[in-house]
Amino acid sequence: MAIVTTDHSVPHTSTVPATAGQKVELFVREHDGTPSGPPANRKAVLMLHGRSVPALAGYDLQHTSYGWAKAVAQAGYDVFMMDLQGSGLSPRPRMEDPCNVNPLQQGAVTPPLMGTRTASYPYVLTNSQSDRDELGTVVDYIRDERHVTKVAFIGWSAAAFAMGPYAVNNPGKVESLFLLAPIFPPLGPSTPPTLPAPGFPTHVLTHDGLDLAWAKEAKCPNQREEGMIDVVWDALMEIDPLGRTWGPIEDGRPVGASRYRNFVSWGWNNTTAGQGGVLGGSVPVLIVHGEHDKTANTTPPSSNPALDFHVPALYDAITGAHNILVTVKCAGHSMPWEIQHKNLHNLSNYWLKHLAVAGKTQGRYEMDLNGDISPEPEVPPVL
Repeated sequence: MAIVTTDHSVPHTSTVPATAGQKVELFVREHDGTPSGPPANRKAVLMLHGRSVPALAGYDLQHTSYGWAKAVAQAGYDVFMMDLQGSGLSPRPRMEDPCNVNPLQQGAVTPPLMGTRTASYPYVLTNSQSDRDELGTVVDYIRDERHVTKVAFIGWSAAAFAMGPYAVNNPGKVESLFLLAPIFPPLGPSTPPTLPAPGFPTHVLTHDGLDLAWAKEAKCPNQREEGMIDVVWDALMEIDPLGRTWGPIEDGRPVGASRYRNFVSWGWNNTTAGQGGVLGGSVPVLIVHGEHDKTANTTPPSSNPALDFHVPALYDAITGAHNILVTVKCAGHSMPWEIQHKNLHNLSNYWLKHLAVAGKTQGRYEMDLNGDISPEPEVPPVL
């Protein structure tokens, strides 16, 4: 079955404070691998990015076997990837001004900012409500365009802040929830701050910063293929034509900086995850994380509840019985770009088809380098 790729511009009325009320277009890429047959057989999957990696670099990496979205499409699904505002190919309001970059990251912008820094927009760009509004717009667009009732969710990292609460509040639109390395603060805030929140709209990621953070979680031999840092960086630069003109000049050209939004979050915590028994009930949940992931598992614990993240705590907080946690060996937060990526693809495809892992719908499991899944060993009690 040939995969048909289509890029969509989804109309949306912005609720981002900087552009509230304006008509914008959200970027969505579709890989349709649905076999011919009755329209009722179509299954739609929506993939949402995390904090710093846009959809195409995360899910549609054009390098050998790393394209997760295409692997799902090849299994017979209609796969959509979306960029929230402030990310990738969706609008990035207020992010063109170097003065609006995180003051601690000013060395990565160009021209170099000297003396007094004056931001043209001294606020955080997006927030939990604007993200969930955009997610809702795209879900309804998919449902209308493809005549499906429900959409299966796949989210990586901070995508959980939008997908988790959206599923709780809209279970009739969400078939299932697959969360990779979900950011989850068990005691995080439940209510929003005054908006727009003071701060800055733009973070930037550098090649060296990405490499350093990734290397800290690469604990196994060959956990990441040689040269993958450059493959990923090139993908990030491809979708940020302004960012790639920033940064110090090396070998006659800028080294580049990948821009990503600063956002303020609330409403994703123990209370939300357990609300009404929806997660693990009418919305089956699979949670996956790498054994070396220190990004989604704060070590040592943070004194700030909003920044204290624990993946297993999400499993514990979900009150429904259809809830699985899989810990992947020799993997970190960047699993889609690591040696375990094919096993990750296979795991997601099996989940989408069976809503189970190794035939089970509940429990904690481990996945080894061969993709074999076994129950997580019990930890003996401390005497």
